[in-house]
Amino acid sequence: MEITVQWIRTSWTKQSRGGEAAARRNAAPVGFAVPSVPPSFAHVVRMHERDGFEPHGVEEDLRKVDVQLREADGRLRVLPRVQPLFAIPPRPRRPPAVRLASGQWVRWQLNYRFSSAAGVRDWSYWLDTFNITYGPVDADVFLSEPTVHIDEQGPLR
Repeated sequence: MEITVQWIRTSWTKQSRGGEAAARRNAAPVGFAVPSVPPSFAHVVRMHERDGFEPHGVEEDLRKVDVQLREADGRLRVLPRVQPLFAIPPRPRRPPAVRLASGQWVRWQLNYRFSSAAGVRDWSYWLDTFNITYGPVDADVFLSEPTVHIDEQGPLR
């Protein structure tokens, strides 16, 4: 069965926490049309504050995407990984994995806050959006409303 994965990472600093910069960040898309990629690859899009949140897409090996995908009983089990390093915000109780039937898709969003090890640099932030579909779909599938939306974003202060 076909699996299509799109991983969008939006990253910023405190300069985009308010005002016009935050408005540009908040207007960044959470889904893009999917180019034709080989089955073992994901469509990865990066948007950074430093270039005005302009999207930059690449193909990346699916094994490098922080998400668990497992097919069983005609469904796809989806659960993004959260590394212990990424502990802010804390996620003591995570939502359960999503099980997709053919033709369904999930949008799963997680956010993070980071500080430098010595605390000498400002905090930085990420928003990871995983758009994952199971079965054959059109290239513009991620421009529509998902079958399931998991918003695992926490307070970043």
